Amino acid sequence: MSWSDKGRQLKHKLARVNWYFCTGVLFLCSVLGTVVWGGVKLHDLLNDADALPIEAVAIKGERIYTTDDEIKNALQSLMQSSFFSADVADVQKALEALPWVYHASVRREWPAKFKITLQEQQVVAHWNEVSWLNTNGEVFDALAHAEHDTLPKLYGPEGAEMEVLTSYKQLDELLTINQFKLASLRLSPRHAWHAVLANGIQIELGREDKMARIQRFINVYPTLKQSDKPVATVDLRYDTGFAVGWDDSEKESRQ
Repeated sequence: MSWSDKGRQLKHKLARVNWYFCTGVLFLCSVLGTVVWGGVKLHDLLNDADALPIEAVAIKGERIYTTDDEIKNALQSLMQSSFFSADVADVQKALEALPWVYHASVRREWPAKFKITLQEQQVVAHWNEVSWLNTNGEVFDALAHAEHDTLPKLYGPEGAEMEVLTSYKQLDELLTINQFKLASLRLSPRHAWHAVLANGIQIELGREDKMARIQRFINVYPTLKQSDKPVATVDLRYDTGFAVGWDDSEKESRQ
């Protein structure tokens, strides 16, 4: 085939091409390319902490035990991010991981500010010597402070926190009305209750009818006080009656 024939074939093929379609495809590709390029540039800008820095962080909420240094350390990752790239959920988790923080609320405020509201734990009792219970019966770990020394001491198996706290409140309310104070309450693995009053008296309540049994103690205590021996223990695990242990005697007197 001669070169002239090849030239005629090429012209024929070119004449059959839909140039409007090809031009449209090229235009669409250029638009998409521009959009992608613009998206990459916008992404880089939004994640640039130097271009869009977080200029201020406002901390609200009453704080007693959570220090400024603890909060500052928890916010390190936030301050290294831009205003838009900062992960609010991660910041919230970091703050709620602080020992005395119960809940943290984090939100952006245009143009370059974050507002953080902290709610501290409301501790109500010691739990198993090493932890604390809050008002919702939830366990948390934190360093003790002097004002916590007077809190009641509660003990029990894992998962029984709310049951023990609720029982403590019920028993303490009944005892307080009658001029006693419940200092400690323990639930054994076998579900038996053991109480210690602020005056040192230990009370065995067994597994059933603990409210009725503590009322039995309240009723009989005026009689026990008449003895010249201080009461050390009172065992109320009997259907009728009780056993008293005196702190200067190894023997129990059955009433």
